[in-house]
Amino acid sequence: MSLMFLPVVAICYHILEACPLGSYCPLATLNKTTSVCEPYLYQLPPGRPNHTCGGANIWADVGSSSELFCSAGSFCPTSTSRLTCSSGHYCRMGSTSEKSCFKLTSCNPNAANQNIQAYGIMLLAALSTLLLIIYNCSDQVLTAREKRLAKSREAAARSARETAKAHQRWNTAKGAAKKHASGLQAHLSHTFSRKKEVTHTEKLKFLDHVKSEMDDDPLPPPHPSTSGASLASSALSIENKTKPNDLMQMMHKIELEPDSYPGFDIGTGDKNRQVQVPQGKQTHSQIFKYAYAQLEKERAQQQENEKLSFSGVVKLATNPEIRKRPLIEISFKDLTLTLKAKNKHLLRCVTGKIKPGRITAVMGPSGAGKTTFLSAVAGKAIGCKMTGLILINGKNDSIHSYKKIIGFVPQDDIVHGNLTVEENLWFSAKCRLSTALSEADKVLVVERVIEFLGLQTVRTSLVGTVEKRGISGGQRKRVNVGLEMVMEPSLLILDEPTSGLDSASSQQLLRALRREALEGVNICMVVHQPSYALFKMFDDLILLAKGGLTAYHGPAKKVEEYFAGLGINIPERVNPPDHFIDILEGIVVPGGSSGVSYTELPVRWMLHNGYSVPPEMQQHAAGLARSLMDVTPTNGTNPAGAGMEEQSFAGEIWQGVKSNVELKRDKIQHNFLKSKDLTSRRTPGVLQQYKYFLGRVSKQRLREARILAMDYLILLLAGACLGSVVKVSDQSFGAAAYTYTIIAVSLLCKIAALRSFSLDKLHYWRESASGMSSLAYFLAKDTIENFNTVIKPAVYLSMFYFFTNPRSSFADNYTVLFCLVYCVTGIAYALAIVFEPGTAQLWSVLLPVVLTLIATQPKDSEFMKILANLCYSKWALEAFVIANAERYYGVWLITRCGALLKAGYNLNDWTLCIVILILAGIVCRVIAFFCMLIFQKK
Repeated sequence: MSLMFLPVVAICYHILEACPLGSYCPLATLNKTTSVCEPYLYQLPPGRPNHTCGGANIWADVGSSSELFCSAGSFCPTSTSRLTCSSGHYCRMGSTSEKSCFKLTSCNPNAANQNIQAYGIMLLAALSTLLLIIYNCSDQVLTAREKRLAKSREAAARSARETAKAHQRWNTAKGAAKKHASGLQAHLSHTFSRKKEVTHTEKLKFLDHVKSEMDDDPLPPPHPSTSGASLASSALSIENKTKPNDLMQMMHKIELEPDSYPGFDIGTGDKNRQVQVPQGKQTHSQIFKYAYAQLEKERAQQQENEKLSFSGVVKLATNPEIRKRPLIEISFKDLTLTLKAKNKHLLRCVTGKIKPGRITAVMGPSGAGKTTFLSAVAGKAIGCKMTGLILINGKNDSIHSYKKIIGFVPQDDIVHGNLTVEENLWFSAKCRLSTALSEADKVLVVERVIEFLGLQTVRTSLVGTVEKRGISGGQRKRVNVGLEMVMEPSLLILDEPTSGLDSASSQQLLRALRREALEGVNICMVVHQPSYALFKMFDDLILLAKGGLTAYHGPAKKVEEYFAGLGINIPERVNPPDHFIDILEGIVVPGGSSGVSYTELPVRWMLHNGYSVPPEMQQHAAGLARSLMDVTPTNGTNPAGAGMEEQSFAGEIWQGVKSNVELKRDKIQHNFLKSKDLTSRRTPGVLQQYKYFLGRVSKQRLREARILAMDYLILLLAGACLGSVVKVSDQSFGAAAYTYTIIAVSLLCKIAALRSFSLDKLHYWRESASGMSSLAYFLAKDTIENFNTVIKPAVYLSMFYFFTNPRSSFADNYTVLFCLVYCVTGIAYALAIVFEPGTAQLWSVLLPVVLTLIATQPKDSEFMKILANLCYSKWALEAFVIANAERYYGVWLITRCGALLKAGYNLNDWTLCIVILILAGIVCRVIAFFCMLIFQKK
């Protein structure tokens, strides 16, 4: 007997009998040559020749008394009989009966196991077929749905255009009829001295003339009823004695009641006629017809607006049909931002206001604080000390209270590359528009943005990523702006929206923003080197100098006049904004006789407007440049001697640590900041947003099917390799094979799960900052990832299980592996959110190996037991071993009891292991969610 198992046998022996089921222990036969009692290993006592062999002398574990076990390939119905397995059956070691082999498997006589690899291949084929069906069907459903929507949209657009043409024809006919009726009345009055009748021949001549004018219209008639012949045939039914004034009255009656005159189809689109919003259950055709009819009406109205007089502009401004948005006016006084870590001014003494209905451009040289100014206005300045006032509509409210009606376009084009242009815009609209807005109005909003941004031709194209080419850079920039326009903001802040765009695209974008301004939107944007045509489209201008000081703030059309008053004139053939920036940069010396230095321009602006000038800025010009960059005291002392006290090396380290801690604290406070909502907009709740996120993530996963297929293929190869190399041994109940399984599955599933959050960090930061639900985003991602949690264990086991053929059932192995994948996926979420992609991948590789090594170490001390219990791999391995050990009985009981006691496992703890793995997955997901809220963009 092995000394290793002596304590174990002593513990387990009292519950067992001699020669149990599955053993083969007949009476021994003495081998006179060796004096060994065969088939056992004990010998007769020396010096006792009359002593005879008996039965088995001891029953222990398989390592100490393997000869007692019924051999593999045979079965022992009793402890004294052993039979060979017949063909079509197999017998494992310690079997009491032979087991029939499954169909499609071949079992030769004396077979110890059955080859069930065919079932693994069948399961793999079934999974592959199922995944292909799901992918293809889902893709076909999405494609068919998109085609139907595109068909309905094109039909609605075509109908709206034809209706607009019909209305144009009607207006042409109406104008011609009015003109000729007036001329004919005057002619008849002069000829017949107020005779009230006209001859039939003259009427026909008039109508023929109207018909000829309509036939000269180059636009083709949209319907037969709108042609000139139809108009003439209907007009011939009018009485011969109708007066010209009566003819005009009848035309007005036809216009007001077109349904009463089937011969006429004047179409819709009159500026005084309302486009009816479809009520009740709306079809896509009805919604698109309403949207495109409204767009045609707005286009016609826009053409008329170009010819408006002053009274027409007033009428347009007071038109109740134009939906006005809540107005937001931002005013700021002595706005100063100081970077806490370096005690350096980013903005200084900025005073002014940005008004609704106007486009304000923020310009200046690099380092002037343009983006910082936008961040301060938007409430996104973190790690800075802010002084001064920012008032919203004259009240000292938090800007975060108006988050639902504020759009912020970042400098980077943060757009989902694996979604189409339309899908990106639609998602933003559904999550951020008011729930009170009907589906038809939401379609109208999205279609309007697509049209005004010139994205019709690429609406169904994928935006694209760095690896996969999509739309052009300029179109991507416009989509980036469109994401904020579709939510109908009242304040729209844009950080360099025209960078990377050509002049035509920039003007198209500005025209779209101009239309937003007509609805009362307050637009503030940073621009770099705009063309003169683009510059003339701005209403107001904020010109910042280096150090975050204001050099000009007012109407854009008066900036040249202001600088001319300082003696700075624009040279010929030089773009004014470029010239101003060159002056503020110090590249160009200001012209004129005033001799103004570029460093004095902020002070000149303060004096020009009567603002208070900080004492240190009243120094002579030599000390002015230095005071612009560094924080100096305000008591009039020499700034050169301030703040120059040198710190020790330890003091600098302590100051850096302190600054980092304060920055982290500010970020956490900003992320968890809750402000009272002062808007009347009610956006979709968490459940509704969860539905929208679920649809978006599903589309993204379907378009990443190749990546998922590679994940499954790698898992498949891992299962085949481990199943071929490592066998599930009876002595250890498969502990070694399951240990490698835990490491391989954990590593592969963690790396794959990192993609769920590591690739979309920028998108999440933007969406959460705009007010979208972080919980809905996280739950949707996790829900879709759980599809992999269900499929991946089956993919791996389709090779591993059928290659190793353990005694535990496939269902038990799948359950444990499912819980393991669920647990490690939660860990991967936390790693992806907390670390950068490279670091997260490294942790994903190290953790499974290190934790599994800890879990399999001998538990010699209490500390090692506690440490092992904290490792998820310990519980997964215990669940695997217990599920396999439960299938061993009879002669295996001592071996099972000893192996479980040595490893510290309990046969009744299988359910506990499963519950702990699930709880670990849930806890890791909770930690990952809170880390997602805390760890925001630096």
